[in-house]
Amino acid sequence: MDIAPGLTGMVEITVGEEHTAPSIGSGRVHVLATPVMINLIEAAALKAIEHLLPEGYQSLGTHLDVRHLAATPVGMKVRALVEVAAVNGRNVRFAATVKDEVDLIGEGIHERVVVNVAKFDQRVQRKLKGGS
Repeated sequence: MDIAPGLTGMVEITVGEEHTAPSIGSGRVHVLATPVMINLIEAAALKAIEHLLPEGYQSLGTHLDVRHLAATPVGMKVRALVEVAAVNGRNVRFAATVKDEVDLIGEGIHERVVVNVAKFDQRVQRKLKGGS
């Protein structure tokens, strides 16, 4: 794995009604929903490292510790930027910031683990069959 601290990933969206709290069931105010902001952080993390993983491997989110600091209205652009802060074996920790056109709207830490997809799928299938 060629994942090292300093790698970055970024995603950007323009907030649409489908991204608001009422549309996804997380509130009643028509602003960017926190779960959508979290999704942007995860998508930025994928952009940072997925292309570096060997064939048959991918990363899975394992931890989020984020704060949603400010509201973003429909029609405004939002950008999530992550930077690899640390790599410990298969575990990758990202520092995340999310900004709209005016404010810093979110920040925090996101962690992912790199897994062999075939082995992971075998564990999931055993779980479906009642095994551990």
